[in-house]
Amino acid sequence: MSLCSAKCIRIAALAAAAIVLGTQFAIAQEPSIGAQWLNTPVSRVEALAVLQTLNANLLSNASATLTLDRWCAAHKLAPEGFKIVAQRVGGQGKPADEDIRELLSVGPGELIAYRRVRLVCGDRVLSEADNWYVPAKLTAEMNQALNTSDIPFGRAVQALNFTRTNLSAKLLWSPLSEGWDMDGLTAHETSSPGLPAFLLEHRAVLKLPDGTPFSALVESYTEKVLDFPVPRLLSQ
Repeated sequence: MSLCSAKCIRIAALAAAAIVLGTQFAIAQEPSIGAQWLNTPVSRVEALAVLQTLNANLLSNASATLTLDRWCAAHKLAPEGFKIVAQRVGGQGKPADEDIRELLSVGPGELIAYRRVRLVCGDRVLSEADNWYVPAKLTAEMNQALNTSDIPFGRAVQALNFTRTNLSAKLLWSPLSEGWDMDGLTAHETSSPGLPAFLLEHRAVLKLPDGTPFSALVESYTEKVLDFPVPRLLSQ
């Protein structure tokens, strides 16, 4: 996977080492507080490892919706059986500019639709997404569902067997300062007022099996992706 470099793997390995050999992970049952992830150097390394795990999962799967379905279930962010739903965000649209039209390989006269949604797991908003797509590349049923319901885009067009080309993956926030892996953790990394609103940003293009692009996405992942109890240590 091009955008998830060897450093991601190294971070995950360091996280495991930081937790200490001979211990086991367990998830605490008490309510989660975002700042708990930032209280100790170890929890900060854990937070970074978790973020990079989500990052890798998103980059290696075509559908962010289905990836978030699995993330929501695995981390018990909603009652069992809940699926990701899309809350449509109204207001002023964002017309496709020349860059979007170039990404989608369409001329100035071809219709490009715009949709902004919040992807929600239970009562938690996990991401906000801007989506420009070419209605002519979808079926009439897909367009009807997108125009009249809150169905997530990835679920609506799943039958297209689309692929995803990742353009960028940006960590908007890191729980550790730059160079921590060489210089060590500093004192200020043992406390923090809390997590920022957005942690990751992805830009991608969805394509039909023949390589035809039909959707351009900007996805911003919120602090709620970490809204579960910090892993704790249990003695063997």
